[in-house]
Amino acid sequence: MRGQVVLFGDSITEQSFRQGGWGAALANAYARKADVVLRGYGGYNTKWALFLLHHIFPPDSGRPPIATTIFFGANDAALSGRTSERQHVSIEDYKQNLRKIVLHLKECSPTMQIVLITPPPVCEEGRHAYAKSLYGENAMKLPERTNEVTGQYASACVETAKEMGVFSVDLWSKMQETDGWQKKFLSDGLHLTPDGNAIVYQEVIKIFNKAGLSADNMPLDFPHHSEIDAKNPEGAFQQKFYLSR
Repeated sequence: MRGQVVLFGDSITEQSFRQGGWGAALANAYARKADVVLRGYGGYNTKWALFLLHHIFPPDSGRPPIATTIFFGANDAALSGRTSERQHVSIEDYKQNLRKIVLHLKECSPTMQIVLITPPPVCEEGRHAYAKSLYGENAMKLPERTNEVTGQYASACVETAKEMGVFSVDLWSKMQETDGWQKKFLSDGLHLTPDGNAIVYQEVIKIFNKAGLSADNMPLDFPHHSEIDAKNPEGAFQQKFYLSR
């Protein structure tokens, strides 16, 4: 039986199985070796994510995930007093919610590999242009998110990962290492382009490899077709390795 890799997050995770998405790339990399399970919820913040924990990660599960990515913060960082303030979560509450998520996952499985991913940077001009394309002159005049504030949440995410002894991807910093990141990696000032998705995939794969979850070193769930004898096919499926899975 193949293990599961769960992608838990907001819309950036929900969209990750679209063409060119980082989740789809992971599913392809782990084909026949691990099932990549999408659990992305557009618009959610860490406060609302807590209500999903026992449904997605039941403590009494006989087969908890072998790895989980936790990718929240873009909505938590929405500014109070602006158009998306209903999603706002304070930085301290954000950190505390991340702690609760990680603790729950560790209770489900002490061997599960956990990766916290920071929110990506925000291009305020891109957000305004996107809003204007939807609402015209009625679009917001003040940004509902800023890159500066989102950076504070990214730092809080990395700090929490270190505190909890789990892996992290500092996506906010990584993307800004590239000139022109605003349009190269972001489609609307917040969500990811195919190039932006590629960055997430590359960073997550690096961590999985470091954690001993390299797809290259994982066995196939059932025999490769070249191992099947056309005259005696059942022989390939009688190996103890496959029968025990």
